[in-house]
Amino acid sequence: MSITSVRFNKKNQPEFFKELNIRVNNYFKDNNITKFGNRAMWFKTAFMLCLYFIPLGFMVFGFVQTTAMAFLVWVLMGLGMAGIGLSVMHDANHGSYSNNKTTNKIFGFVLNFLGGFHTNWKIQHNVLHHSYTNIHGLDEDIDKGVMRMSPDQAPNKAFRFQAYYATFLYSLLTIFWFLAKDFIQLSRYHKKDLLKTQGLSFRSALLQILFHKSWYIMLLIVLPMIMVPIPWWQTLLGFLMMHFIGGIILAFIFQAAHVIEETHFFKADENGSVENSWAIHQMKTTANFARHSGFFSWFIGGLNYQIEHHLFPNICHIHYAAIAPIVEQTAAEYNIPYYQHKTFAGALKSHFTLLDQLGTGSYDKKVAKAAVRVTT
Repeated sequence: MSITSVRFNKKNQPEFFKELNIRVNNYFKDNNITKFGNRAMWFKTAFMLCLYFIPLGFMVFGFVQTTAMAFLVWVLMGLGMAGIGLSVMHDANHGSYSNNKTTNKIFGFVLNFLGGFHTNWKIQHNVLHHSYTNIHGLDEDIDKGVMRMSPDQAPNKAFRFQAYYATFLYSLLTIFWFLAKDFIQLSRYHKKDLLKTQGLSFRSALLQILFHKSWYIMLLIVLPMIMVPIPWWQTLLGFLMMHFIGGIILAFIFQAAHVIEETHFFKADENGSVENSWAIHQMKTTANFARHSGFFSWFIGGLNYQIEHHLFPNICHIHYAAIAPIVEQTAAEYNIPYYQHKTFAGALKSHFTLLDQLGTGSYDKKVAKAAVRVTT
């Protein structure tokens, strides 16, 4: 069965999200603060942009003269790449960075300096992932093809070692994005009429992608090869290393929030319906981790508070730590799960455990045994 959207169960405790909205809105009203970014967000933006663009500038303007210095620069850019993606571009493309649409567009466009295409990202992340989190056939974040990340995906012997090669595949995330994924997605989104949601035709979107990829190659590959006096293959290796670092960080952060043992996976029925309301669906498919880890939370854009982000993507991440206790308490009052791991390591362990179970088939056996117990 092929579906393009689902219907959530509006009768499934609608009072939960209604009450939660009131409480969260009262938090901002009572403290007289905006839901958008503040000075702390502006400082973070400047830091992340500098972490990426200053090292790039050193190469482009000929200040990098040795291989060791070049590789150090690429490492810093890999960290900056992840930082911009998690802390700046992410909020901007959600429209939560600023109440000024132009500001959001400017900082959202920065994604193109990382090798991606901002329009495709909005469709995959905002439209598909946030609307249909962990729903088989709709959430592209769990539809990787080369890995089994959902129990609704057909098992295959080829996946039995996926827990061991997953990290390598994750390291290819952004380089694949740059080289092929944008073109693959563009064709798919065109066929599903999703480009229209962004006000683009297939032709105009394709021309934009080709244009942005071209200047990205010139800026990130050609110019460093010309200006840095080291063999061309070392520059190319540094470029790939930057993407490997950024890819692993980005993949680990998002996978640790959705593809873990505690979270649920869903498949729409023949009528395109799922059992929960949208808000409760988000609670069952999303988890937090390392809520009290200061700098780590700061660097990854508050995305260790994925529950709060999925419920309130229109609120800047700088506020998630403050509203998290409100969400947790309200969920407890309505007997709704609030999944979380105390540490990032614990969340990653759960992720790789689930990958192993899905890959080897032990997950399916466990579910089958549980079903037998229920029927008997």
